[in-house]
Amino acid sequence: MKHELKLAAVIFDFDGVIVNTEPLHFVAFREILEAKGLVFNWEEYVTYYLGFDDRDVFKEAFKRGGRTLRGAELSKLILAKAQAFQRLAEEKGAQPFPGVVPLIKSLANKVPLALCSGAVKSDIEPILSKLRLDRVFNVIVTAEDVSSSKPDPASYVLALKRLTKVFPDEKIIANCCVAIEDTPAGINAARSAGLLVLALSNSYAPAKLSAAEKIVPSLKGITKNALARLVVQAAGDSVR
Repeated sequence: MKHELKLAAVIFDFDGVIVNTEPLHFVAFREILEAKGLVFNWEEYVTYYLGFDDRDVFKEAFKRGGRTLRGAELSKLILAKAQAFQRLAEEKGAQPFPGVVPLIKSLANKVPLALCSGAVKSDIEPILSKLRLDRVFNVIVTAEDVSSSKPDPASYVLALKRLTKVFPDEKIIANCCVAIEDTPAGINAARSAGLLVLALSNSYAPAKLSAAEKIVPSLKGITKNALARLVVQAAGDSVR
């Protein structure tokens, strides 16, 4: 059973974990939705939409507004929002959260790494490139890769499947993998896929993140050994 106590992989969420982009997403959504007569404020965004991918944000906004949203229009809205986000990211910049870039670089080539995000590739790739993280992740799963967003576990299930393919000689066991998340939807998605979760209180108060194995205010000081201890502790808890 020795292999079960080894940190098998670390899977990072993107928005709210690596970079502080949620305010940019909020502004981009507002720009597009205001033209449709649909408006929500920041508090409503956090309460009802945070953690959803673009597709589900638009679906939920139209549903709450008592409006019908057809597939062709949804595709156009997603494209327009992506363009608005890219413009805002260029204008305002997207700052990484404290400790995250050093942590990712310290894990690279030492443990399998994946990115599992509800954002689209066009939102993610330019920012990773600017942070010099574009060659670090062994697997990247985005909104285009799955039909359902978090809290559905599909994105994490796919990330695990792809990691297993990339590392056929490693034992990529779900309950030995740690997901790093910042929203209840993300935590539920990861746990439903069988992963352990380290939660960051960047977007929600710790009380909202209680389903995670551990909650921290920042990734500063977090190391591979600290993540490995989560695996050991979880294994110990499971046999008590």
